[in-house]
Amino acid sequence: MLFYLYPIMKLLEKFKYNWDREFNWFTTNNSHLLIAVSGGVDSIVLTELLYKSGFDFTLVHCNFKLRGEDSDRDEIFVKSLAIKYGKPLFVKSFETNDFAFNNKVSIQEAARILRYTWFKELILDHQSTAIRKYMLTAHHADDNIETLLLNFFRGTGIIGLHGILPKQDTVLRPLLFASKQEILDYAHEHNLQWVEDASNAYDKYSRNYLRNKVIPMLKTIYPQVEQNLLQNIQRFKETETIFNQAINQYKKKLLVPQGNEFHIPVLLLKKQIPLSTIVFEIIRDFDFSSHQVNEVIKLMDAETGSHIDSGRFRIFKNRKWLIIAPLQSESVAHIIIEENDSKIIFPEGQLLLKSFAAVDHKFSTEPDIVCLDYDAIQFPLLLRRAKQGDYFYPLGMPKKKKLNRFFIDQKLSVTQKENIWVIEMDKKIIWVIGLRMDNRFKILPSTKNILQINFKSI
Repeated sequence: MLFYLYPIMKLLEKFKYNWDREFNWFTTNNSHLLIAVSGGVDSIVLTELLYKSGFDFTLVHCNFKLRGEDSDRDEIFVKSLAIKYGKPLFVKSFETNDFAFNNKVSIQEAARILRYTWFKELILDHQSTAIRKYMLTAHHADDNIETLLLNFFRGTGIIGLHGILPKQDTVLRPLLFASKQEILDYAHEHNLQWVEDASNAYDKYSRNYLRNKVIPMLKTIYPQVEQNLLQNIQRFKETETIFNQAINQYKKKLLVPQGNEFHIPVLLLKKQIPLSTIVFEIIRDFDFSSHQVNEVIKLMDAETGSHIDSGRFRIFKNRKWLIIAPLQSESVAHIIIEENDSKIIFPEGQLLLKSFAAVDHKFSTEPDIVCLDYDAIQFPLLLRRAKQGDYFYPLGMPKKKKLNRFFIDQKLSVTQKENIWVIEMDKKIIWVIGLRMDNRFKILPSTKNILQINFKSI
């Protein structure tokens, strides 16, 4: 917390001191900086400090097209700033509202995603072996405090309490030591010009509400609240290091990799203390929230097949195991098989097809090879995922059976059921791939020609 430890130092001195402490591997000779400049006072002061420190840099500006003429005004201002410093400038406009609507995220989240995606592209496009490039943002101590509080209230767990990191991949944040007031004082003292974003005053945004309402109220009760929170951020960082070492040991003991799944033995998980914390640290890696911890704990005593979902994963009970597996896409693939096809590729693997005379037939006991009465089949065939309501006549049985009941008899897990494909002819299932063919298409003594299909999984 340099701002509080060295109050008599000028901001430029503090900036250089902090740079040497946080980024001493980075010098004016071996790297080039890309500075994210909105036109606001924070990024303007950061640009001035870097210029006075002798760094080479390029300005980068995002126009999110959210504030009409004000957005264009900001872009024009940043272009004038590039001229002032004699530095190159990259500008990109985004259809932020459309992106937020199409991806079902908030405007703030959409802007964050678009901004950092473009930053990564710029770094990759302009990276070279001769010189390293980094993106700099003007996050400061007040931003760090707000982030700490937001993460605490959202229930991110200990990982959210370290606040904003000074370095993440190729993004550097060299102003985290400075308060907003110190940045404003520097700008006024050096007659710097900047543009104001009117949306910063809107309390409808969570961060703004904390900034404009909550923190000022806290300061009336605890005048040193900002200093205390900044010092706590450092303590939380060190605590997180120790915490992660312990959690990694639990994960190593509990998570059993099985292909693209992870299996957790229920009896072993139940013995862990503290259970809720360990469960949360495991499931958050799979997009589950803290609010779902109790659901996972209840799942340990639920019936086989019970499950809960996150956006991309499912945790389900399968006898004595909890299984974490990727969710299948809801869209069902349909692949046409024509009579002359000899090879079909689909998400689960490939099918090899060939026909021959019955006199040449040699029976196979492999479940992944099926031999059908060729003359009982009419092309084209349809290859698709099994779906609710499907039924067939299992080989050796004269009566039909629903696939769901068949899967239960086969003791398939939820994930295994979701990965089952079938071949269909005129709404009749010919083969439940890898499991059982339909009795109506079996080889008879009168069969003259045979269609053999060999399934090879990926």
